[in-house]
Amino acid sequence: MSSIVGLQGNVKAQDIVEMLKSTRNRGSDSSGIYLDGIFTDVDLDEFNDDGEYQVAFGHNMLSVYDTEERESRPQPVGNDDLVLVFDGVLYNFRTIRNLVHKVGVEAEIKSDAEALLYLIDFYNNGDMVKAIQMATRLADGDYAFALWDGENMALVRDPLGVKPLFYAKSDDAKGFASSRNALEEVGFEDIETLKPEHILFNWEDIAPAQPIYEKIFEGDVIKIDKLLKLSITKRVEELYEVGVIFSGGVDSSYIALLLKEISDITGLKITLYAVGRENSHDLEAAKYASKFLNLELKTCEITEEMIRQALPSVVSAIGDDNLMKIGVGLTTYFATRMVAEDNIKVAFSGQGADELFGGYKRYLESFVNDTLNYDIREDMSNMYHVNLERDDACSMLNGVELRLPFLDKNLVELALNIPDNKKIVSMHDDMRKSILRKLAFEEGLDYEIAYRPKKAAQYGTGIDKILRKKILKDTDISKFLSKN
Repeated sequence: MSSIVGLQGNVKAQDIVEMLKSTRNRGSDSSGIYLDGIFTDVDLDEFNDDGEYQVAFGHNMLSVYDTEERESRPQPVGNDDLVLVFDGVLYNFRTIRNLVHKVGVEAEIKSDAEALLYLIDFYNNGDMVKAIQMATRLADGDYAFALWDGENMALVRDPLGVKPLFYAKSDDAKGFASSRNALEEVGFEDIETLKPEHILFNWEDIAPAQPIYEKIFEGDVIKIDKLLKLSITKRVEELYEVGVIFSGGVDSSYIALLLKEISDITGLKITLYAVGRENSHDLEAAKYASKFLNLELKTCEITEEMIRQALPSVVSAIGDDNLMKIGVGLTTYFATRMVAEDNIKVAFSGQGADELFGGYKRYLESFVNDTLNYDIREDMSNMYHVNLERDDACSMLNGVELRLPFLDKNLVELALNIPDNKKIVSMHDDMRKSILRKLAFEEGLDYEIAYRPKKAAQYGTGIDKILRKKILKDTDISKFLSKN
């Protein structure tokens, strides 16, 4: 829902402003900074301060909530000695707010950042790391945040790495940001990614006792459908309108079907967005599925010229010239551009379903070799830097926040512990994702949608073919990578 940036050392206020300017696409509704005890809202184009400070935080806000009980409020936020900048969403915001009020906090709490700040403050008895661990154990959400107490700095990332957070060190300063480009903007070179569920405390890494992808127990297949419904329900609370990045495949169609069930009760407005070359597999599948679901579909027919125009921004945002990443990134970029043009700020994506339920073709070999569970867990442990940072970067180029219901913490823990033969039934199971397809069909998708074969986004849209057959002939994509 925003970009967060920060510097520690002998730092210039103007550097924070430059970092915020470079990430303004992540949140254009307001900007705020914290400079050694001073909080202020700023106009990034008018701000001028030549001073040097020990600690500086910055925040660009993407305003998603505006209700009587919950708002997207300017940051950084503070209480006594604690200062926090937060990117993300707490799906149990009300629970945390009510808990904090119950233990005696009288402050008005209307934003997720405020709720998290006061929760950490409640647990903070001089041990910041323990306070953060206890607070994040209660927090249900996708987030990255930084905390400063006047002496100690902590950077924190959610259990699956849905929200990005990068950091770097130099001789003169240390810094963090929601994007690599923001750190490069002020001269950092060796930029690292904070791993999911890790805490960087005073710039030293603290790993979780047991990552989510290592938990082992007996999984109950029956609960998958219930947890997915709950995941989607809490991701639309206090929203009036959402988009769905839509390919017509089982993952996005299942999400759209469950959103429609919610819409029938609440009036939530749902629009589907599909991308592809004219007559491409994904466009045709999306048209069929949208008619079946009776939901509005908007399409973007991709051309070579459109890809050429988008490439510099997308490749720079991704920070990689890998063709697979670029192909998927362009799909996300063009879909969320349509979402933004409709003034919608939240879009749902089916990201994560293939990893959790064995959707990739290479998993057939894993199944045969009896390594499917291990390989899926390994993929989940690496998903944050293989897929999630790419998708976040491309969607936020358009100021659109992605919500990923398949990557709900409780659903992930359960799905990782479902027996392999519920995901792939045999070495000849060319469809794969057996349990997910079965549940989607039983929930109401027709057979053609529920059992449509998997086709990767870069191929289903036809983008990969344009890249390889036309653009690569005369374009060195690596030239679009940022300066470092």
